[in-house]
Amino acid sequence: MAEISFDDFMKVDIRVGTVTRAEPFPEARKPAIKMWIDFGPDIGERKTSAQVTVHYTPETLIGTQVMGVVNFPPRQIGPFMSEVLVLGVPDEDGAIVLMRPTQPTPNGGRLH
Repeated sequence: MAEISFDDFMKVDIRVGTVTRAEPFPEARKPAIKMWIDFGPDIGERKTSAQVTVHYTPETLIGTQVMGVVNFPPRQIGPFMSEVLVLGVPDEDGAIVLMRPTQPTPNGGRLH
């Protein structure tokens, strides 16, 4: 594992946001869900898609807080432009479980 400096870590802007809208993404090569996430007044709403269909449905994601990297450049995923990278870890079968705060927090709060 390569070590990085604290300054390197601080370059990655990880924030909390609330999913305001979610819908299936049938055009994706692998099953995915489109999400619109409110990262607060300074960053605003960003959209993304994520391969999280094993543990989540669009309906269960709305109102959920998630963690995301907000300072990557936008990336085209099929017909959809992703503007944020939501964070997750694989369960024992490899399905993604989203990283979320355990308590409600203000949208836009930065990971420390």
